[in-house]
Amino acid sequence: MFGRDLLSIADLSPDELERILQTALSLKRDGGGASLLAGKTLAMVFEKPSLRTRVSFDVAMQELGGHAVYLSQAEVGLGQREPVADVARVLARYVDVIAARTYEHQTLLELARHAGVPVINALSDEEHPCQALADLLTVLEHCGTLRGVRLAYVGDGFNVAASLAEAAALAGVSLALASPAGYSLPEGTLRLVDRLASENGGRIDVCASPAEAVAGADVVYTDVWTSMGQEDSYAERKEAFAGYTVSAELMARAKPTAIFMHDLPAHRGDEVTEDVIEGGQSVVFDQAENRLHAQKAILALVASETAL
Repeated sequence: MFGRDLLSIADLSPDELERILQTALSLKRDGGGASLLAGKTLAMVFEKPSLRTRVSFDVAMQELGGHAVYLSQAEVGLGQREPVADVARVLARYVDVIAARTYEHQTLLELARHAGVPVINALSDEEHPCQALADLLTVLEHCGTLRGVRLAYVGDGFNVAASLAEAAALAGVSLALASPAGYSLPEGTLRLVDRLASENGGRIDVCASPAEAVAGADVVYTDVWTSMGQEDSYAERKEAFAGYTVSAELMARAKPTAIFMHDLPAHRGDEVTEDVIEGGQSVVFDQAENRLHAQKAILALVASETAL
């Protein structure tokens, strides 16, 4: 994977997905890799604010022996103060890898087209592959396997759901999706993940209700109803998502051993109740920690010449 971009989970083969997860497990367990990226620099180009993504990438580079530089939209002005292509070509003269957190996925594609160094999608309006890799790592740790696991996603079919569905399909997970009308995954994404699932022993089901999706699930996952940039539609979305809150009653429809997941930040009382996210089935902070380990694996694989 050396020198490769990671813009979408669909860029990966099943074997590459497995390699990232196993590398993350190894780095997490053994604490190795301290010199893998010695002398390397990561540029973090962020149009959106971040807690987990920014800190985990920064710490990941430090733990791999490298260095990270944070660049906000106010400093760079992607596509405004300076054309995206020019930013990409300048950064490629200074750094070894770029992690970009953008509003439009097209911005990432343009960065990758002109950079000449690996570009990692740290979130766009279409995909969040780093989150999906951390999610699968968490499921693997708690369930002991991925193949055949039943995962229920309840909520907005936005970027997190898209990457989660692609990752689940590649890994042979059985995924049940429940979203209100008008908020499901795009048809093109559904066709893609259905094909990937059929090729890799998984299954994708679009369910009529959260109760149907969660029934018998090993994992119950939700996300915010209103993402960054959508704040003006909060009232409309809250009405549309009525009945989609993951409550103790909904969790009771899953297996007794089921875990609850959320990529954070969470809006308690909207997509999840306080007792669920703070309850014994919640693994949301394991999931947040795994952003660090998954991203260490990605960085090591795309930016280190050393075979892992």
